[in-house]
Parts: sequence; C-alpha cells; structure tokens
Amino acid sequence: MIPVFLADDETLIRAALATMLDLEADLEVVAHMGSGEELVAAWLHRRDSGEPQAVAVIDLQLPGIDGIDTAAQLLAATPGGATLIVTSHGRPGYLKRALATGVRGFLPKTTSAATLAEVIRTVHAGGRYVDPELAAEAISAGDTVLTAREADVLEYALDGSSVDDIARRIHLSPGTIRNYLSSAMAKLGVSNRYEAALKAREKGWI
Repeated sequence: MIPVFLADDETLIRAALATMLDLEADLEVVAHMGSGEELVAAWLHRRDSGEPQAVAVIDLQLPGIDGIDTAAQLLAATPGGATLIVTSHGRPGYLKRALATGVRGFLPKTTSAATLAEVIRTVHAGGRYVDPELAAEAISAGDTVLTAREADVLEYALDGSSVDDIARRIHLSPGTIRNYLSSAMAKLGVSNRYEAALKAREKGWI
C-alpha cells in the first residue's frame, strides 16, 4: 500500500478526494489536514516513528505557508521525498518554483481522480509528472519577475478587489498586501495595481 497525506484547506474537497483515493486498491489516505503546518508536523512524526514515508498531495493555496513552501519543508526533512502540488492556479511561475524546490508532480485540480492516483504512483516510484498544458504555458511565458505572493495579489486585483478584500482572501494583513502591490508595480513599471495586473496577465504570469 502507498500511504498518502492530503493537505487542502477546503474540507469538503479534501474529504471527497480522500474517499476517491481510498477506492484505489494500492493507495491509503492515512491523514488529511487543512494547513501546511499540520502536514509538516504529521510528516515529521511519521518519519520519526520509522513508518514508510507517505506521498504528500498538497494544495498550492494553503493558509499560512503555501503549498510550495510546505513541500520545501518536507523535502528539507526528507530529501527526495515524494511531494506533488495540485492547484487551480496553474501559473508558469508557480510551476517553475515548484520544480526548483524538488516537487515531483504538478497538476491542475481539474485532473481526474484516476489520473491523480496514477501520478501518486509515479512520484512514489521516484518519477515525475507535470501536466502537459501547464508545462507548455511555462515554456512560452518565460521567466517571471514576480514572486508567487505578488502574483497572487495581482490576480485578485485584476477583478477590482480592494486591498481589504484581497487581504481576507489570501489570509494576510492589508499592510502586507499593499507592500506586495507596491513591489509588483515597481517591477512592472506601472502606476497602479490594475495596470500591473493587466501587464502580468499579458505576459502569462498570472
């Protein structure tokens, strides 16, 4: 059996995914949690107890430390560990950052349960899997000048959200959001956050 950890802050999605994966004869969801901090704690406990290491399936958008930073902590504790990211925000910058961190799998949340199960088997065996469409977009978009958090706030700015709205949605303070927006605007050479969001979208960075 391949043990699996799931981390996603949306409880219903997490529970449904656990149920679907448990239908696979060779997979067992041993725990699922709503934050990166909880996943890191469970991962370290399993390592220290001497049990076979699980595959970590991590949502990119977690409160607190995001999915890629969570994976980085897992990989620092167990180099070469089997981690994969699932996301509804398949931006090129995220994919490149995940691969640089050592994440072995990266796929959209629109992926079927059967495909996800196969990717879990692949990364558990030491292989890698990147969704082909996301890989093509990453190649065509080129390197982004934005950090992952800057890209996050610009994506929300694109629909006209206020600083307070963005802060609530990303679970950060309004002051931190303003700092990210200011930094992104400076990097992109524009005078307001909406122009920054449009320019980043044109370049394929959000």
